[in-house]
Amino acid sequence: ISRFNIWPYLGTFAEDAAKELLCEFQGHPDLIIGNYSDGNMVASLLSDKFDVIQCTNAHALEKTKYAFSDIFWQDHEQEYHFSLQYTADIYSMNKSDFIITSTLQEIIGTEDTMGQYESYQFFSLPGLYQVINGVNLFAPKFNVIPPGVDEELYFPYYCKERRVPAKRQQLENRLLHSESNDIYGSLDNPDNIPIFTMARFDKIKNITGLIHAFGLSKKLQQSCNLIFAAGTIHIENSADTEERKEILKAYDLIDRFNLHGKFRWLPSINKLDTGEVYRIIADHKGIFIQTALFEAFGLTIIEAMASGLPTFAPKFGGPLEIIEYGVSGFLLNTSKPKLIAGSLENFLYRCQNDANHWKEISENGIKRIQKRFNWKSYSQQLTNLTKLYGFWRYAVSGKGMVELDRYCDLVYHFLLQERAKHLEDQQSLERVTATEMR
Repeated sequence: ISRFNIWPYLGTFAEDAAKELLCEFQGHPDLIIGNYSDGNMVASLLSDKFDVIQCTNAHALEKTKYAFSDIFWQDHEQEYHFSLQYTADIYSMNKSDFIITSTLQEIIGTEDTMGQYESYQFFSLPGLYQVINGVNLFAPKFNVIPPGVDEELYFPYYCKERRVPAKRQQLENRLLHSESNDIYGSLDNPDNIPIFTMARFDKIKNITGLIHAFGLSKKLQQSCNLIFAAGTIHIENSADTEERKEILKAYDLIDRFNLHGKFRWLPSINKLDTGEVYRIIADHKGIFIQTALFEAFGLTIIEAMASGLPTFAPKFGGPLEIIEYGVSGFLLNTSKPKLIAGSLENFLYRCQNDANHWKEISENGIKRIQKRFNWKSYSQQLTNLTKLYGFWRYAVSGKGMVELDRYCDLVYHFLLQERAKHLEDQQSLERVTATEMR
């Protein structure tokens, strides 16, 4: 089921999860962490039920990704149900004891862009409600803790003793050579420099923008191969409307620019294999590029850098706080394919004229991640915050939260649940209609 259609089922899921957790732990948990909009709503419901500390970790809020999606929410409601998602976001933000973000710009933005949380301060869903104070950005509940990388999975490509030769050979064949009914495309010159990306196949991740950029650049096509892992090559296997549109667009771009022999399109890669995939691309002196129109943080970015791949990422969002431009990677304007192509061409030109340039960026990227983005530091900070906000919840802020909690409960029961029930009825009717048509 699409993440945009899951809202009617989260209340029941929270009830079922509560029973399972009580059996598993033989008692209440001490901390509940929510992730993404739907997970945060479930975390809020569980935290209320167990009366335990709740941490919200949004990762990516959709509101700033889809321009004017609040003002024109009714135009997108059939497909995205933003009225439910944005209401759930406000509900969990205000219910939680503390909030973790990966970067500061997620909270307050930059001089040129609005922060993800900032966008929830004041907005309007015309005909439904107007928000005049959605979230307090100055509340002490906000904390910036960048995530780390799993050092067992993501380590530099030159650590040969840690790599499994048979696994490397298998994945290299799949990336560059082997034919399969779930892979589209072949490489006339497998030794060309690989430009690699992997992401969810949706409009925001903008993989079709990268395909377009590659198609526009004769220089890139002469010396590089494009390899991307996303979704599926079989449109009939996708139930997501947006993904289906992107799949069709990808096929159209490949044919329009005649990219046959210069690209490989693979399905999504198993998480446990991604580290070795990055290292294989690095073995071939390749590039990792993330062309999202907006990226809240970018785990694939720090994973690729940790593996030794020179990395390109959007200058819109979290990568601004990960990459030191021109030192440990590159930031690019992903709004136009021509600009994406230009950035890649400039890097290749530097590499052709400076034999050490690729290695310098690679080494600096590895050092940057090892120093700033590790799970040991993240875990320690999370533990300390749980202790601090646990004390705050039970000893200090309890009375002050009562009124806000009651208001949030009203929003949940009389707005969120009502709209979710309407969506569920609508989905049931569509299923019945589809069955009758068969």
